[in-house]
Amino acid sequence: MTASALRPLALAIAALLVGAAAHAAPYTVKAFDNSSSGGTGLATINLLAGQSFSVSASSDDLWSAGALPRYSDADGLTYSRFATASDDSGQAVGTQIGADFGLYSQGNLSAAYGTLVGQIDSGDYFVIGSAFNGVASAAGALNLYYWDSNQGDNFGEISADVNVAGVPEPETYALMLAGLGALGFVARRRRPGRAA
Repeated sequence: MTASALRPLALAIAALLVGAAAHAAPYTVKAFDNSSSGGTGLATINLLAGQSFSVSASSDDLWSAGALPRYSDADGLTYSRFATASDDSGQAVGTQIGADFGLYSQGNLSAAYGTLVGQIDSGDYFVIGSAFNGVASAAGALNLYYWDSNQGDNFGEISADVNVAGVPEPETYALMLAGLGALGFVARRRRPGRAA
């Protein structure tokens, strides 16, 4: 086997390691059920300490902390928001549906009302918003919350896409070792100048 023939095998092994066990899934986070004040966090995926992950949500996907103007996306109630034809508020286009309500503090975190917030197991809360990329500070389940002080009048839900960098499965390691063994066998057979 020539070096050029070994190249595709080596690339296949590298691709397996890079793409192994990557996980991506949408989760529906509800403003009432998953409220940080009275609800329970939505358990999503289990993370390893130091594992990279990302969470994203559409800016047209809205939830609410109560009567108008309390609609927001995952970034929370941070500005005067007006209904559009593409959002899911159900309000007439141009109606003010959101406003800046300041920050709500709970535990270790102060964040805008209506923000999508995460927590790994029972650790510290952290802001996720509509576009988060980070590294797990500890091992455990990623829980998602609607950040609010009064669960009673919350409604609506958003879809959050959670993506996790892969950790190779045992089968991937076995396949990689077999490939490396094959590379070693071929390299050993190709040694020049053995004495007879």
